[in-house]
Amino acid sequence: MSSFLLTAILSIFLASSVSAQFVTPPTDLKNTTGYANVPVRYKEVPNGICETNPDVKSYSGYADIAPDQHIFFWFFESRRSPSTDPISVWINGGPGSSSMIGLFQELGPCGIDSEGNVYNNPYAWNEVSNMLFIDQPTTTGLSYSIPVAGYTEQGDFSPLPNGTCPEGVTTCGTYSTYDTSLTPNSTVNAAAPFYLALQGILGSDPIKPYTSNGFNFATESYGGHYGPVFSAYIVSQNKAIAANVSTIPNAAPIDLKSLLIGNGWFSPILQYPSYYNYTVTPGNTYLKPFYNSTSTEELMFDATYGAGNCTDQLTACAQTGDDTTCSNADDFCYSEVEVVFDDYSGRDEYDSRELTPDPFPYNYYPDYLNSPSVQTAIGATVNFSDSSNIVGAAFASTGDDARDPDTAGALSTLVASGVNVILYVGDADYICNWVGVEAFANLVSAPGYADAGYTDISSSDGRVHGQVKQSNNFAFVRTYEAGHEVPFYQPVVSLEMFERSYSFKDVATGETDLGPDYATSGTPTTTFFEGPGTVQFEVLPENSTYNTETDQPDGAAAVARQARLRLPKREESLRKRKEERRADQRSTVQKRWSKERRSVSGVGSEAGWRDIKRGHGSWVGRGSGS
Repeated sequence: MSSFLLTAILSIFLASSVSAQFVTPPTDLKNTTGYANVPVRYKEVPNGICETNPDVKSYSGYADIAPDQHIFFWFFESRRSPSTDPISVWINGGPGSSSMIGLFQELGPCGIDSEGNVYNNPYAWNEVSNMLFIDQPTTTGLSYSIPVAGYTEQGDFSPLPNGTCPEGVTTCGTYSTYDTSLTPNSTVNAAAPFYLALQGILGSDPIKPYTSNGFNFATESYGGHYGPVFSAYIVSQNKAIAANVSTIPNAAPIDLKSLLIGNGWFSPILQYPSYYNYTVTPGNTYLKPFYNSTSTEELMFDATYGAGNCTDQLTACAQTGDDTTCSNADDFCYSEVEVVFDDYSGRDEYDSRELTPDPFPYNYYPDYLNSPSVQTAIGATVNFSDSSNIVGAAFASTGDDARDPDTAGALSTLVASGVNVILYVGDADYICNWVGVEAFANLVSAPGYADAGYTDISSSDGRVHGQVKQSNNFAFVRTYEAGHEVPFYQPVVSLEMFERSYSFKDVATGETDLGPDYATSGTPTTTFFEGPGTVQFEVLPENSTYNTETDQPDGAAAVARQARLRLPKREESLRKRKEERRADQRSTVQKRWSKERRSVSGVGSEAGWRDIKRGHGSWVGRGSGS
């Protein structure tokens, strides 16, 4: 691993734990027992910590699913009708990315501005549903295993038994002990702990009154693994409970109504090649061509399809199921295919319209969550980090990122059981791009879907924000002018799509009831081309603000027009420098990644860094893990 990359990894991790300090364990949490005999500790969160409506309650706490597995949750009442609206859970991806990303950057009741102040989100999903945000698996976000005092330095975690922070160290705090055996190491193995956490939380004293109107599940990014597998697990447990053969004492059925997955990572064998499809041919809908050099395109094609390269290695992973084979395949596909975009474009893989560092979505919330007053208000036991390298390393050890745990089969079963499934994507996202997700949607083989067509989506603001292809209770949605975290960029249509999903209304209008005879009609493909109108050609200031009405940064249009005139010369120089550097590295890059992966653990691990990248689009220091 190059010293530059290692430095970048460390700076990102350390920045995500900025202002850390030792956390005093909460003493004011109330104790209760949820379903499945899961102990739950909770408190009511004071108004203004996030939710600003004085009539809306919120609760946070921990589901103690095992002696060393404590899952953090934060619940918000519906602003509309808590007693009659459904309850919906949101989890981010990663693996190991905190759901506080979704809460503060996308669809929660509040956000944090550049001054550290709370501001209201008028398009929060708790406008129409009771919302539950869960940090999972163990050690993600504010969830923890065994809390210890320590600090990070040069990629290593060092415990501090005496609780004294060394002079000059800024990363001291309370963290989970670095032990990958205390968290799941795969999507399949994470399903049961997530289910136990749900059982405990949904059956706990403060949350149980909100659970009688159906349950909805929403996720993104690595949620393309989580969502299908976890939902299928819920359905299977419901059947076991109904047949009185459940092995989980006092478990309760969970009335799953809908599943939404945003920019999901479902099928590596489809989605790794989609990096070539999105950037080269047929290309994305903003910039064509994406790379100024045919040699870059040829390099990417060979790394993807050449003998023994990415697709061959992914096939071997699928055939053998061997951890080492899958992990090596993912290492290769990441370093030789996925990061070509990063190396040669200079753009944000979570929003290809922006250059890096990208200030969107706003990333001021980690400092806020690590302030002592907020930690006390929400009952936190450990310092907050937006991504867990412990989880990333655990999943990397099995090559989970390169596996497909039959996500299409799971979704097909869910559709057949009556769950309303919506796969939505922001079409400016590269890392889980719409070209790959659209191809995956066809594999679900939902009845009537192959014969449906694309039609525009209408919303209350009178704008067309995208298109949908839908057959009864299965839909694929392409959202225009949106990056990886769609609700940040297109809040109006995201909220209305969410409400339409659990209401079993059509995505296109929200006016037609779904049923066996419903299908959208229109063109067989979605071909709308946005062009470069909202593409940025200059790096934006860190404190930039995003305008969801113009679909670009405030004041960016004039700058973009002038910068576009200088683009060819600037990008050609960038490409030449990076191609020369990559040519020198190419012969040893795979050997280097594999060696680093074995010899470096924790913060500096290339594998851990690679896996948690699918979580979200706004790392501290550069401006999502879905």
